[in-house]
Amino acid sequence: MTAFRVRAAYRYVLHRITEHPDTDTTFEAECLWCSWVAAPSTDSASVDVECMGHTGLSGHKSFRRIRTSFAVVVRS
Repeated sequence: MTAFRVRAAYRYVLHRITEHPDTDTTFEAECLWCSWVAAPSTDSASVDVECMGHTGLSGHKSFRRIRTSFAVVVRS
């Protein structure tokens, strides 16, 4: 009977997650009182201005803000 030795090598590599370099972050908002939504934009300030304008016209003061980005895992 022949005995076999099994050797295993484990290697741990540190990784991190970061925003994907070839994509933009998109900002959106929607009113929590009605069906109004702000136009999606890559500029968060323009979405905030739209929300303030909606508040001025409607009196609605609550919004859900959405930030969408894409991520990638890379070796550290």
